[in-house]
Amino acid sequence: MGDSLPRSAAGRRLVRQYWDAHIHDLEITEHPVGSPGFFADLDEYHFEKLHHLLRLLPFDRCRGRRVLEVGCGAGTDLARFARGGARATGVDTAPSAIALARQNFGQQRLNGSFQVADGEALPFVDATFDLVYAHGVVQYAADDRRVVTECRRVLAPGGEAIFQVYNKVSWLNVLSKVMRVGLEHEDAPVLRTYSPRQFHQLLAGAGFRDIRIVFERFPVRSRLHGGWKGAIYNNLFVGVFNALPRALVRRFGWHLLGFCR
Repeated sequence: MGDSLPRSAAGRRLVRQYWDAHIHDLEITEHPVGSPGFFADLDEYHFEKLHHLLRLLPFDRCRGRRVLEVGCGAGTDLARFARGGARATGVDTAPSAIALARQNFGQQRLNGSFQVADGEALPFVDATFDLVYAHGVVQYAADDRRVVTECRRVLAPGGEAIFQVYNKVSWLNVLSKVMRVGLEHEDAPVLRTYSPRQFHQLLAGAGFRDIRIVFERFPVRSRLHGGWKGAIYNNLFVGVFNALPRALVRRFGWHLLGFCR
């Protein structure tokens, strides 16, 4: 885990191969891959785990706006934008993800445009989109700076970009070490964590000036971990942590979200 992968075509190829075989959250459903039940389970689990996105993201405030999701996966978030009236476009480095996103939109009768593309070389001209969204992408990229710069390039004047990365000093990092349970996708070719200052510098380095960083992703009950460790986490840790005053623990959220204009 770290930032040792070459920032090169070879590095991008390793990242693409990994994510083509490791799409997020497929293990939480028993429905056949690509079925309506499968996509419904993905949506339910995603927003159960990341319920803050429903409060923070403008899913219902993008009618008529051009929205690009970089690293769209199975299209779970992008479908919310599309249902809100956005003109949705999704790209992902993994062909398997794009195939699922197209199925997802087709089953929901949503309009969207999808293509296999690398976030480090987006296939769009400058100033194409009103909102660019990259959740869980930058920290896994061979060249994180290039991804953020490309998102800035395709953003229209007055538009907004939203990024999410992992917090270097967080409750999940500590719990992972104490309980000896690996982080999700710890085996990925690249997995970076950032301090708030490093994240701000990354965004500012791409030319963003109006930057707001939000700490999120606090403990919620998990379906993925069983046994005694899962029982301790779900029945003790989640309740105790969330009973603490949020002002004391806010800076230890696992996710850092950057809202840039």
